[in-house]
Amino acid sequence: MTVALSSLHLTPAKTAGEDNFPVGSWLLPAAIRPKVHAFYRFARAADDIADDPVLSPEQKLVRLFALDPALLGRGAPYARRLIAAFKCDAVRNRTPDWQDLLDYCTLSAVPVGRFLLDLHGEGEAAHGPCDSLCVALQVLNHIQDLGSDRARLNRVYLPLDWLAEAGTSVDAIDDCATGPQLRQVIDRALDQVDLLMVEAARLPRVARNLRLRIEAVVVLFIARRLSRKLRHSDPLTTAAAKRNRHDHMACTFCGMIRGLMGR
Repeated sequence: MTVALSSLHLTPAKTAGEDNFPVGSWLLPAAIRPKVHAFYRFARAADDIADDPVLSPEQKLVRLFALDPALLGRGAPYARRLIAAFKCDAVRNRTPDWQDLLDYCTLSAVPVGRFLLDLHGEGEAAHGPCDSLCVALQVLNHIQDLGSDRARLNRVYLPLDWLAEAGTSVDAIDDCATGPQLRQVIDRALDQVDLLMVEAARLPRVARNLRLRIEAVVVLFIARRLSRKLRHSDPLTTAAAKRNRHDHMACTFCGMIRGLMGR
């Protein structure tokens, strides 16, 4: 049995307006925006199921199984991979190591980028940098939401082996501020994000579609800005890492200029 998204009663974890990165923005061609928005609504509904602090793991799985990716047509294969990620979220709340986190992001973030590439008719040359960008964005979101994920869901995406190597544990996230050991782990994750961003930076150069190229540059600007803020602020105690309207406007303007120049 499948259900309509509107029939689900959930405790939303995040709304579209709270996302750090543009979703189906006006930079994308008008013809594909409805498809992107429909895909986003499906993903958000599934994510809200997995992140509902009231539902049990069993209840989450039942609701996730009830969602029908086939309703998205061309986006169905990508939506199925997202559902697989949300099923993982429903039944577990720890990340053993960095490779495990990468594997999770391959299910939870990469399909979104691949769907956009598909809609724009992009080839395999864009896959690698787009995958890296999506994974980097996901890790940045996990770091930014470190405290709220722990408090609401007892979920921690930082690798457990890194925490152990730094001489700390997930309990450090419950402190009022980030201590030096936890900071070490966060910075180590940001170092990996920086490496991913090196590969991701190729996307505007290999993307054939001009609007997609501009969108990619905008997202790269926003991601780099958020990464810098997370390095110089405490994700447990401040909202300074949150993107504001002026950040987005500045990044959009710079992204348009660089995208038009093909850089």
